[in-house]
Formats: sequence, C-alpha cells, structure tokens
Amino acid sequence: MGDNLSVPPLFTSRNLTLAVTGASGSVYAAEMLRALATDDHVHKVNLVVSESALRVFAEELQISARTSLVEKILGYPSDKIQQHTPNDIGANIASGSYPSDAMIILPCSMGTLAGVANGLAANLIQRAADVTLKERRPLILCVRETPLNRIHLRNMQLASDAGATIFPVIPTLYNLPQSTTDMARQFVQRVLAHVGLPQPDAYQWKPDTE
Repeated sequence: MGDNLSVPPLFTSRNLTLAVTGASGSVYAAEMLRALATDDHVHKVNLVVSESALRVFAEELQISARTSLVEKILGYPSDKIQQHTPNDIGANIASGSYPSDAMIILPCSMGTLAGVANGLAANLIQRAADVTLKERRPLILCVRETPLNRIHLRNMQLASDAGATIFPVIPTLYNLPQSTTDMARQFVQRVLAHVGLPQPDAYQWKPDTE
C-alpha cells in the first residue's frame, strides 16, 4: 500500500508534524523526536501527543510528563519542537494554509487509523492528518497492531486510497540490532528517508556481489 505523491526534495529546511498515539511503541516515538531534534535540515516540528500516548510513555519508558515531555525525552529543551494539546483545533497544523511539509503518525493506533481513513477529524491529530491529505502532502501512518482484522485492513486501504502511506512498525533484523533502541532507530531512519530526510548513520544493505 502507498501513494503516488512525489517524494519531497532532499536537504531543504523542513516543517514536519509528528503525532504520537496510544499504540504500544513509545520507544519509536522517542527515537523519532531525537532524530528530528538533531537534524539540521528540520526547521520546526509540530508535536501532538494523545492522552493515551502519554499513558504508554509512562508505562513503557517510565516517562510521565505533559508540558515537559520533550525535555524529558531529549534531556534538554528544544526550541524547534512545539507541542500542541490534542484538542487544540486552533493550532497552526489544523489549517491547510500552514506550510507543513509532511506528517508522520508514530505509532498509529487502529483508532487513529479509523478516524483518518473515514475523515472524522475529531481531534487535532485527525484534523491535521485530514489537512495533510487534502493538501496532497505526504502522510505516513506507522500502524501498530497484530493480528489485523478486516476493519483494520479496510481502513488501511481507505487511507491508502486517499493518499496516505501505510508504513507498519516492523523492525529490520538484517542489520543485527543489539537492542530495542537499535531497532527503533533503524525504523525511524527508514521513515525519515521516505520523506526526504536520509540520516547519515542509517544502515544500508550491501549485498556481497557489490
């Protein structure tokens, strides 16, 4: 599943939207924030974390915070990351006139997928995703669930047909990861490469024949 949108140009100053929902996998979201915070090609990150995601952060990473979540993950404050509350319908990313280059939902719960696929726009995450689709900007849905029922599969197809890229949270093993953090970092690097932000230390497969 995917979309027919062109990949954004490389190495330009970028405004990205990152949403974190209540599916398991907060380590992926934390690694994404670290990568975006240190990438000089990223000008601004608009971050939205759902209430359910905050609970997952607390349970999986022992990080309990709301306004200081970014600082607790990074270990320092970051001026480039602006966190919005999930019900702030007046946020910049709720409007198509705001120049966001791409939106990533990581991890993307099946509930959020359903809202995006059916155009509900019931909160800021769904609204920002709806705006991203209508403006024909890249929307990456890093879905996290198993096994998948027919409703999940149908919603993935609907979202894909609308222009989203379905990018399941599946770690690679051929790079011999030594920890869950290694797995998360490699996955994040692949997502960022997909939106035109390749990371310099990303693993690249090189067959023996080369």
